[in-house]
Amino acid sequence: MPVPVEDLWSLAPEFWLTGLGLLLLIVDLFVGEDRKVLVGWVAILGLLLSLPPILGLQGTPARTVFFSAYAVDGFAIFFKIIVVIATILVILSAMESFRRQTRFEGELYILLVFTSLGLILMAGSADLILLALAIEFVSLTSYVLAGYFKTDARSNEAGIKYFLFGASASAVMIYGFSILYGLTGETGLYAIAARIRTSPEPALVVAVALSLAGLGFKISMVPFHQWTPDVYEGAPTPVAAYLSVASKAAGFAALVRLLLVAIAPSGIDWITLMAGLAAVSMTLGNLLALPQRNIKRMLAYSSISHAGFLLIGVAAFKGDFGTPGLLIYLLAYTFTNLGAFFVAVVLGERLGSDEIPDYAGMAQRSPVLAFLMALFMLSLTGIPPTAGFFGKFYIFAGAINNDLLWLAVVGIINSVVSLYYYVNVIRVMYLVPPASPEPVAEPAALRVALGIAALGTLLIGLFPQPFINLVSAAGLLLPF
Repeated sequence: MPVPVEDLWSLAPEFWLTGLGLLLLIVDLFVGEDRKVLVGWVAILGLLLSLPPILGLQGTPARTVFFSAYAVDGFAIFFKIIVVIATILVILSAMESFRRQTRFEGELYILLVFTSLGLILMAGSADLILLALAIEFVSLTSYVLAGYFKTDARSNEAGIKYFLFGASASAVMIYGFSILYGLTGETGLYAIAARIRTSPEPALVVAVALSLAGLGFKISMVPFHQWTPDVYEGAPTPVAAYLSVASKAAGFAALVRLLLVAIAPSGIDWITLMAGLAAVSMTLGNLLALPQRNIKRMLAYSSISHAGFLLIGVAAFKGDFGTPGLLIYLLAYTFTNLGAFFVAVVLGERLGSDEIPDYAGMAQRSPVLAFLMALFMLSLTGIPPTAGFFGKFYIFAGAINNDLLWLAVVGIINSVVSLYYYVNVIRVMYLVPPASPEPVAEPAALRVALGIAALGTLLIGLFPQPFINLVSAAGLLLPF
């Protein structure tokens, strides 16, 4: 059966990224080892050029293509934008550090582009087979990225741990998918939704629980979070930034589509399950972040906590506040968390340390970096008028509107607890005297990435309405 031409046009962004990755392989062959940064600039240009076809899909009717295996709707388009922006910023942040630490610089940019392709496929997958393949594709490239510094024992450890945990989680997830297929005889999410009402509830609960293993691994959700601190600490800092944002965003896109499209028609109480996991993830992530002295480990446990906040948005994904809540939180988290990691990239390079006490006196040595880090820390806490404040406001309002007042209270308490370890970073930078008066300079490309992250954090907080309109349109998930 021939594929309709309009289906092919709907996949223009995916075809573009595939072609870009192949082009980068060729460029990398002909560029000298001292000029591999050119591969990065070509990657950035190609990613920027992928935005027009993505934005061109806005306003088109929501539909599935390729025999109902792939969804083209506002929800998927929103996540494509997030993934492309995050990839561009991470490549900018990596240009300086990878040039100094590895001769395989060009391959890094190629892997990031192919990873972005896999993440985009995850966000639009409407079939269990395609979703499993997309997750595995992303996982394989992510394992390589985490262990990229071959001579660094911590990077090797990160790659191995990520692989072992990821392989186990994927195996359990695919077993859950197989049960869903066995119960319904279908792999398409929309076809599953039509038949799942007659499935026995005990088997369905088992299938959902097992399926959550792989998706929970991607979003660093408790109890599938154990890999996060070790991988974030050992992986190159730009890679850790990418895993904390782009991979998490695509994981949430797949989770929401699976739950709302395929599982919700069954009538099982998945909302209570998501609410419970949200409360546990927020609390455990915050408590484990409190004693951390390494900035990357602190941000790793913070990432687990934010997975809990995002799960509030999943549990309350309906209504005027609930539907856009998850998306605006993800948008705010993208700029804010990337910005925090980018500051860690600069200081890790210049200080030779990722320990928070070594940030002492940074307000004197680099006032701009100190101010930006303070901005990102306050946004992660949820202090107005930053992007993080509006993200938390919307998910808490969504929880209250969906009769989850207790969950909103738990989220507010956890926000207060998180203030301790975020403000501790600010305290060290501004109140502790510096060990050296030498100023800290930022590379030009990384300065651009930091500027964009800071601008996004401030614009969402100061002028939220355009972003609220954006996420409200993106919340139009193709219904069953």
